[in-house]
Amino acid sequence: MTTAGPIRAEVFIATSLDGFIARPDGDILWLTGLPVPEGEDFGYAAFMDGIGALVMGRASFDKALTFPEWPYPLPVVVMSRSPERVTVPEALKGRVRVTAVPPHQLLQVLAAEGVGRVYVDGGQVIRAFLAEGLIDRIILTRVPVFIGEGLPLFGHGTGDIPARLVAVRHWPNGFVQTEYALK
Repeated sequence: MTTAGPIRAEVFIATSLDGFIARPDGDILWLTGLPVPEGEDFGYAAFMDGIGALVMGRASFDKALTFPEWPYPLPVVVMSRSPERVTVPEALKGRVRVTAVPPHQLLQVLAAEGVGRVYVDGGQVIRAFLAEGLIDRIILTRVPVFIGEGLPLFGHGTGDIPARLVAVRHWPNGFVQTEYALK
């Protein structure tokens, strides 16, 4: 299924070498605790330029709420099967909304609101968008660490999805980033 309109859904995410985005308890210190070259954002600012909204899952939202400051200056949509159970802090009301609509319908809503590019984040949400054929581009950074177990990025019924390699970048700290076009 594809969306109507010119909206693009894109992913920018990091995984351990063994394919996990977080430890089983959601911990990401294996990622955030690694040394990073001074001033390096691994292309994140360039990726975010022109993003109109961020779509994330409930677990990603809960994790972001633990950060010292809310990290997203753009509108955020939290996808949840039980939106009535998601509490948006008062300080984020008007900037964060919660929905249970499926990915294709959410993209139609966002396109109607004038959003042209959407940043899709969180393992379950990314897999749901992939399963519906809605992801246009994935920028995946592999971090040189094995964590052994955790929350996987891929798998669980996404099916055969062809991808075209667009670019590969690497840094002295061992991070390797691959960019793929899916459409």
